[in-house]
Amino acid sequence: MSDALDDGPFFHGTKADLRPGDLLTAGFPSNYRPEIVMNHIYFTAVADGAGLAAELAPGDREPRVYEVEVTGEFENDPNVTDKKFPGNPTRSYRSSAPLRVVREVHDWTRLTPEALAAWRERLAVIRDERGEIIN
Repeated sequence: MSDALDDGPFFHGTKADLRPGDLLTAGFPSNYRPEIVMNHIYFTAVADGAGLAAELAPGDREPRVYEVEVTGEFENDPNVTDKKFPGNPTRSYRSSAPLRVVREVHDWTRLTPEALAAWRERLAVIRDERGEIIN
Protein backbone atom coordinates (compact mmCIF):
# COMPACT_ATOMS: atom_id res chain seq x y z
CA MET A 1 0.00 0.00 0.00
CA SER A 2 1.25 3.51 -0.69
CA ASP A 3 -0.04 6.68 1.01
CA ALA A 4 -3.64 5.44 1.10
CA LEU A 5 -4.98 5.56 4.63
CA ASP A 6 -7.52 2.73 4.44
CA ASP A 7 -7.22 -0.94 5.36
CA GLY A 8 -10.51 -1.98 3.72
CA PRO A 9 -12.43 -4.06 3.19
CA PHE A 10 -12.58 -2.87 -0.41
CA PHE A 11 -15.35 -3.05 -3.00
CA HIS A 12 -15.71 -2.80 -6.76
CA GLY A 13 -18.98 -2.17 -8.62
CA THR A 14 -19.63 -3.59 -12.08
CA LYS A 15 -22.26 -5.28 -14.21
CA ALA A 16 -20.01 -8.28 -14.80
CA ASP A 17 -21.02 -11.63 -13.31
CA LEU A 18 -17.90 -12.70 -11.41
CA ARG A 19 -16.86 -15.53 -9.11
CA PRO A 20 -14.51 -15.62 -6.11
CA GLY A 21 -10.93 -15.75 -7.34
CA ASP A 22 -11.65 -13.90 -10.62
CA LEU A 23 -9.30 -11.01 -11.33
CA LEU A 24 -10.38 -7.51 -12.32
CA THR A 25 -7.74 -5.68 -14.35
CA ALA A 26 -7.05 -2.28 -15.83
CA GLY A 27 -7.11 -1.76 -19.59
CA PHE A 28 -10.83 -1.26 -20.21
CA PRO A 29 -12.76 1.86 -21.30
CA SER A 30 -13.77 4.35 -18.63
CA ASN A 31 -17.40 4.17 -17.49
CA TYR A 32 -17.48 7.95 -17.64
CA ARG A 33 -15.43 8.66 -20.79
CA PRO A 34 -15.57 5.46 -22.91
CA GLU A 35 -13.05 6.79 -25.41
CA ILE A 36 -10.37 6.56 -22.70
CA VAL A 37 -8.81 3.19 -21.88
CA MET A 38 -8.03 3.17 -18.18
CA ASN A 39 -4.54 2.43 -16.83
CA HIS A 40 -5.93 1.60 -13.38
CA ILE A 41 -8.71 -0.41 -11.76
CA TYR A 42 -10.80 1.59 -9.30
CA PHE A 43 -12.30 0.54 -5.98
CA THR A 44 -13.60 1.97 -2.74
CA ALA A 45 -13.94 1.12 0.93
CA VAL A 46 -17.65 2.10 0.74
CA ALA A 47 -19.98 -0.63 -0.54
CA ASP A 48 -22.65 1.91 -1.55
CA GLY A 49 -20.01 3.86 -3.52
CA ALA A 50 -19.19 0.69 -5.43
CA GLY A 51 -22.93 0.24 -5.94
CA LEU A 52 -23.16 3.69 -7.51
CA ALA A 53 -20.35 2.77 -9.91
CA ALA A 54 -22.15 -0.48 -10.74
CA GLU A 55 -25.43 1.31 -11.39
CA LEU A 56 -23.68 3.78 -13.72
CA ALA A 57 -21.65 1.17 -15.59
CA PRO A 58 -22.69 0.70 -19.21
CA GLY A 59 -24.80 -2.25 -20.24
CA ASP A 60 -28.13 -3.83 -19.41
CA ARG A 61 -26.99 -6.41 -16.87
CA GLU A 62 -27.76 -6.21 -13.17
CA PRO A 63 -25.38 -4.02 -11.18
CA ARG A 64 -23.23 -6.00 -8.76
CA VAL A 65 -20.88 -5.16 -5.91
CA TYR A 66 -17.93 -7.36 -5.04
CA GLU A 67 -15.61 -7.35 -2.08
CA VAL A 68 -12.14 -7.38 -3.58
CA GLU A 69 -8.57 -7.92 -2.46
CA VAL A 70 -5.90 -5.61 -3.85
CA THR A 71 -2.97 -7.65 -5.20
CA GLY A 72 -0.42 -4.82 -5.36
CA GLU A 73 0.28 -1.19 -4.59
CA PHE A 74 -2.60 1.28 -4.63
CA GLU A 75 -3.16 4.98 -4.17
CA ASN A 76 -5.90 7.47 -3.42
CA ASP A 77 -7.96 8.10 -6.56
CA PRO A 78 -6.67 11.47 -7.83
CA ASN A 79 -9.89 12.04 -9.78
CA VAL A 80 -11.79 12.70 -6.55
CA THR A 81 -9.21 13.24 -3.80
CA ASP A 82 -7.79 16.70 -3.24
CA LYS A 83 -8.62 17.71 -6.83
CA LYS A 84 -12.37 17.71 -6.14
CA PHE A 85 -12.69 16.86 -2.45
CA PRO A 86 -10.16 17.58 0.33
CA GLY A 87 -8.67 14.37 1.64
CA ASN A 88 -10.45 11.19 0.59
CA PRO A 89 -14.04 11.34 1.94
CA THR A 90 -15.26 8.90 -0.73
CA ARG A 91 -12.55 6.40 0.33
CA SER A 92 -11.78 5.86 -3.37
CA TYR A 93 -8.62 4.21 -4.63
CA ARG A 94 -6.97 2.90 -7.76
CA SER A 95 -4.31 0.35 -8.65
CA SER A 96 -2.53 -0.84 -11.76
CA ALA A 97 -2.42 -4.29 -10.12
CA PRO A 98 -5.42 -6.63 -10.43
CA LEU A 99 -8.16 -6.89 -7.85
CA ARG A 100 -9.13 -10.41 -6.78
CA VAL A 101 -12.84 -11.04 -6.18
CA VAL A 102 -13.49 -12.29 -2.64
CA ARG A 103 -17.29 -12.48 -2.71
CA GLU A 104 -20.40 -10.79 -4.03
CA VAL A 105 -21.94 -8.26 -1.61
CA HIS A 106 -25.71 -7.99 -1.48
CA ASP A 107 -26.32 -5.44 1.30
CA TRP A 108 -25.73 -2.21 -0.60
CA THR A 109 -28.25 0.55 -1.28
CA ARG A 110 -29.74 0.67 -4.78
CA LEU A 111 -30.46 4.06 -6.33
CA THR A 112 -34.01 5.11 -7.02
CA PRO A 113 -34.79 5.51 -10.74
CA GLU A 114 -34.90 9.29 -10.18
CA ALA A 115 -31.50 9.37 -8.46
CA LEU A 116 -29.98 7.19 -11.19
CA ALA A 117 -31.37 9.51 -13.88
CA ALA A 118 -29.92 12.54 -12.05
CA TRP A 119 -26.47 10.90 -11.86
CA ARG A 120 -26.59 10.03 -15.57
CA GLU A 121 -27.49 13.65 -16.39
CA ARG A 122 -24.55 14.90 -14.31
CA LEU A 123 -22.18 12.52 -16.11
CA ALA A 124 -23.50 13.62 -19.51
CA VAL A 125 -22.66 17.23 -18.60
CA ILE A 126 -19.17 16.19 -17.52
CA ARG A 127 -18.65 14.29 -20.80
CA ASP A 128 -19.93 17.25 -22.81
CA GLU A 129 -17.59 19.60 -20.95
CA ARG A 130 -14.73 17.14 -21.55
CA GLY A 131 -14.13 16.72 -17.85
CA GLU A 132 -10.55 15.63 -17.27
CA ILE A 133 -9.80 12.12 -16.09
CA ILE A 134 -6.42 11.62 -14.45
CA ASN A 135 -5.41 8.30 -15.98
